[in-house]
Amino acid sequence: MTAAHVCRVVTAGIRVHFVGASRSRIWLLFTMITPVVYALVALYLLNAARRPDTLPEAAVSAGLMGVWSSVLFGSGTAIQDMRFRGTLEPVMVAPTPFSFALIPVAVSSSAIGLYSMVATVLCGAAFFGTPLDYPAPAALLFALMVCLFATGMMGMLLATTFVLMRNANAVVNTLDHPVWMLSGTIMPLALLPGWLHPLSWILPSTWGAEAVHRALAAEPVAWPATLAVLTGLVYLGLSLLALRHVEHRARVTASLALA
Repeated sequence: MTAAHVCRVVTAGIRVHFVGASRSRIWLLFTMITPVVYALVALYLLNAARRPDTLPEAAVSAGLMGVWSSVLFGSGTAIQDMRFRGTLEPVMVAPTPFSFALIPVAVSSSAIGLYSMVATVLCGAAFFGTPLDYPAPAALLFALMVCLFATGMMGMLLATTFVLMRNANAVVNTLDHPVWMLSGTIMPLALLPGWLHPLSWILPSTWGAEAVHRALAAEPVAWPATLAVLTGLVYLGLSLLALRHVEHRARVTASLALA
């Protein structure tokens, strides 16, 4: 398989998934409305508590929540849609590796989640006067891109496991808030019990969120960004290994549609 073929497959997959997601009402609710509501509530509470210095971080944190929701919901619904439409089996047995069908899901879900970041920041500026002159905009943009990559790789690993689940939506509904808390998105990790910290350290989104928060404070982001990329690559490797098991099970037991 040539590099040009891979690029065409991934590009077509991103376009198909993006168009399909933009026509889903429940997808639009989770990615375009829910993060804005969370942001407005947080900004209102902080503004009422007379803590204007925390408003920019609250707006960005709400955007990070939206990114994870988009990736989590996108990875779950993509596999479910393939199963319900009867396209999961043909995609699985096609000559093109199945991983090239999951990479567009992770990439497009992360890209759609970027809307949440922009929307929450702009809402904070429009309704609460949150300043947009960040001290290190280049570092913040770099940290956001790293966070999107790290979170997308988590979504790809989840999508791999969702192939084996008959109703992935049940898992999606339970993983939203725990990952928010474990990643330090909505609260500092120092407030969590010590025995939960190792669970936070193995999540790529933890280091991605840490890089974003450091960029907001004009602090160095190289260390958390590096850890976010490394853990994201580990998750990518785990997802490729899991796919080998999934494909073997699908071909041997012929039970993919009933998984």
